[in-house]
Amino acid sequence: MAEFTVAVADPEAGVTRQVEVSGQSANRFIGRELGETVDGGSVGLDGYTLELTGGSDDAGRPMREDVRGANLTEVLLEGGTGYEPSHDGERKRVTVRGREVSDSTRQINARIDEYGPGDVEELLG
Repeated sequence: MAEFTVAVADPEAGVTRQVEVSGQSANRFIGRELGETVDGGSVGLDGYTLELTGGSDDAGRPMREDVRGANLTEVLLEGGTGYEPSHDGERKRVTVRGREVSDSTRQINARIDEYGPGDVEELLG
């Protein structure tokens, strides 16, 4: 059974809250890709809409939006998610996870896209 930690960012308040989801609520995320929107009811934010912005797997490898699927892939990076070069022109081959949420995903980063009724602090507090 899938279990995730969903980091929900509130851009208006400038805070991020972590919510543990499992069971049926976690299954709503399976098969979704980065950039898609999800109903906030799965993390306790009824009436809200969340946009998936990133995540990582159980080994800490980041999800990249430019890699299709949910599998591990080695990509040559010049910077961005998964690699920060120490000087100009440096490149490195890095193992990353694709943009699709799967059972191997451990953390999902999401941002509130559309607000609903109620205060976020009260609903997630």
